[in-house]
Amino acid sequence: PWSRRRSRRFRQADPSHPVAAARTCAKVAAMSDPSPLFDLGTMRLPDAEATSALAQRLAPHLGPGDCLCLMGDLGAGKTHFARAVIQARLTEPEDVPSPTFTLVQTYRAGGLEIWHSDLYRLSDPQEMDELGLTEAFETALCLIEWPDRFADEMPEAALWLHFTMAGEGRMVTLRSARPDPWQARLAGVVPG
Repeated sequence: PWSRRRSRRFRQADPSHPVAAARTCAKVAAMSDPSPLFDLGTMRLPDAEATSALAQRLAPHLGPGDCLCLMGDLGAGKTHFARAVIQARLTEPEDVPSPTFTLVQTYRAGGLEIWHSDLYRLSDPQEMDELGLTEAFETALCLIEWPDRFADEMPEAALWLHFTMAGEGRMVTLRSARPDPWQARLAGVVPG
């Protein structure tokens, strides 16, 4: 049987291609005018179940073109959160491994393509294009771990979730440079 999950490694990107050249110009322009992040709420996650519950509440409000940037130290809950979002969207449960070594794992959830990526081992922003991640920002739901390594490359409307240790549990702060698209979707998901 065909698996809905695929690992993606690098694919060749042609920097002379008009689309790649236009993206490069747009990235340079965006880098010279960084957008501030607006606070959309902070909540305490006392345990792994609370992290999963937040992901399950948020998952139905996510779709193509949405990007969640998951930040935090090792063990802060980024991968656990991403797995819970993916599992909540899949029609049939399946294994959701960490993309630490594959760099990108993709899933098909009905008509929605989900990309789960770990940027920790990337050293150059062009590697994101080679993975196909820049294109996926426009057409798929993207869950990005370690996005701070290439913050200028992330979509402006991305939702940033910063996980921090808080005693036995975690705290998560949600921010976006473009809060308007997120405020209505987060009402009822994040206590405000």
